[in-house]
Order: sequence, then structure tokens, then C-alpha cells
Amino acid sequence: MSTLTKPNHIGRKISRIRELRDMKQEALAQALGTNQQAISALENSETIDEEKLIEVAKALGVTVDAIKNFSDEAAINYFNTFNESPNNYFGLNNCTFNPLDKLMETVEENKKLYERLVQTEKDKVEYLEKLLAGK
Repeated sequence: MSTLTKPNHIGRKISRIRELRDMKQEALAQALGTNQQAISALENSETIDEEKLIEVAKALGVTVDAIKNFSDEAAINYFNTFNESPNNYFGLNNCTFNPLDKLMETVEENKKLYERLVQTEKDKVEYLEKLLAGK
């Protein structure tokens, strides 16, 4: 039976996750403090001890469960959900507003808030001056 058809071949799952994360064996090897040949051997292993699996998961940025439960079908289904959204064309969101307009609105709001803050401070000074003058 080939490694492609064995559903619980942990090494093959690691290989597929590494490929999906666009990581080369050399990069994974460096993250694990080993060499490319060791990664190749690891990816050809049907089973891997739990301690090593934890290290690999950390280096790949996934959980141990993600490795253990990985399947190509699930990954394809996950990515296909992004294309089914009616408001999402080719991975791009259609903006219904001009981002620069929103930025300028925020700038204007900040100006108004600053002016109110300055006026409040002026009012405090006037109030304190009146209190001191009354003594």
C-alpha cells in the first residue's frame, strides 16, 4: 500500500501540511535543528513519537490534532468554502465605500474631539482663575 492511500500515515500528513504552508524541507529542518535528510525520513515514517510530533506541529504552526486529523479532502473542502461566498470574487472583497473617505472622516472627527478637549481645558483654567480671584 502506498503512503498516499494510508489514511493514518503521519509522515505523509506532515509533508502535505508543510507543502500547503509553502515550506521546504530545508526550512522545516532548520526550525527543528536538523537536516533535510532527517525531514525526508520523518515524512516517510508511518508513525512518529508524540514528543517529536509536538515539535513538528510547533514548527509548522499547527496543532498536533491538526496533523493527526489532516486529510486532503478536508483541506480542499475548507478552501472551496472561500469561493462560494457571493460577495467574494477571486478572493477579493468588494468595498462598498472609499477607504480614503473613511480615513478623512476619522481625521475630521479627531479634530473635533481635540478642539473640544482644548475648550474644556480653557474652561477649567477660567474656572480656577475665578475661584482664585474670589479669595
